[in-house]
Amino acid sequence: MRPRFLTRRAIQLALTANALRPLAGERASIPSFFAGWLTGELAPHLLAVTAADTAAHIARYGVRTRADRVALALAGASAVGLGALIADAQRARGEVEHALAEALGEQYLQDLRRPPDAKDLATPWGQLVLPFRMRNREVRRDRNVAYAPGGKRFLLDIYRPKEPVQGRPVLLQIHGGAWMIDSKDHQGIPLMQHMAQRGWVCVAINYPLSPSAHWPEHIVAVKRAVAWIREHIVEYGGDGSFLAATGGSAGGHLAALLALTPNEASLQPGFEDADTTIQACSPHYGVYDFAATSGSRSSEYRLKTLLARYVVGKDPVEHLDDYIAASPLDQVNDKAPPFFVIHGERDTLVPVREAREFVWRLREVSPNPVAYAEISGAQHAFDVFPSIRSAHVVRGVERFLDWTYLRSVAG
Repeated sequence: MRPRFLTRRAIQLALTANALRPLAGERASIPSFFAGWLTGELAPHLLAVTAADTAAHIARYGVRTRADRVALALAGASAVGLGALIADAQRARGEVEHALAEALGEQYLQDLRRPPDAKDLATPWGQLVLPFRMRNREVRRDRNVAYAPGGKRFLLDIYRPKEPVQGRPVLLQIHGGAWMIDSKDHQGIPLMQHMAQRGWVCVAINYPLSPSAHWPEHIVAVKRAVAWIREHIVEYGGDGSFLAATGGSAGGHLAALLALTPNEASLQPGFEDADTTIQACSPHYGVYDFAATSGSRSSEYRLKTLLARYVVGKDPVEHLDDYIAASPLDQVNDKAPPFFVIHGERDTLVPVREAREFVWRLREVSPNPVAYAEISGAQHAFDVFPSIRSAHVVRGVERFLDWTYLRSVAG
């Protein structure tokens, strides 16, 4: 058992070190993400496990050998590192609030119908004990509603208050997964449950996936879902005249592109007359430099190894215009709705400089607020399940969406 204890402590320290300082380089980005993501978001749990495992080992075996002393040193170093990760996560509250106050005005909280109290802003520790058990008795979920013909990739789920509502604002959630994997069932759930509990109607969609589907089938499907929402969401208590969009990674890309290409006929074949404008957008760790026009090495690597090969299926040199048309960074315009862009400081899959450039370009031309929260210590996908960090981000997105909705209602 002693060698196993040393091994466990060594592995935990390595994971903690990677979460604090992720491995650099495009080839290391995926393993660095998987190693750092869960460690960062589950740092309180891992700290408790480290303490319990160490205490149990000492109680049973004592500290008699050099291996014991090394293992204890590793456990101590892990505990310090995990404590730093927890401190990083707690900074999200201030970072989100600063971003909103900067973009919406220092007095924006006074404009909310129900300004947050101390409980709203506190870390919800009770919710975080079992982070993968995402249930809310106050929220009803309508599953697998078809928004277009074509099977399971054209289904959506609706999250709404358990008690009947009418005329409530709508939030569209678009899942990520490199345009190739995953579904509506696994992402955005903490945010949707939180918003539905507070009276919003939330819609999570599937869309066609590559390599079977090629661009622009993904965004066309998203716009079809918007057209369906505008026509049918009243049946579920929603008001299709106010629609916000969110999503992470590839979903963040699609949400941002949706916001920047309202009623674009080429992306609405057969339903050109449908209204696909949205009133607010909050992309999380989105892909914005789709065409790699910024010159970023990571964007160029993604373009060559993923987008050209599997998602678009065209030579990016010969068909650069197609990539530019799909790139939020290159589609920024003065018709953009209010944005709240959120990105992790330690994201290895979509480096944070991509979000910074997108926000800078948006702020140069948009007449509407552009809030930007750069979240300390956050990896990609930090909000998939409840954590300290994601709890503060969810509540910040709620404040942004409520402020935007109330401003819209006020005219």
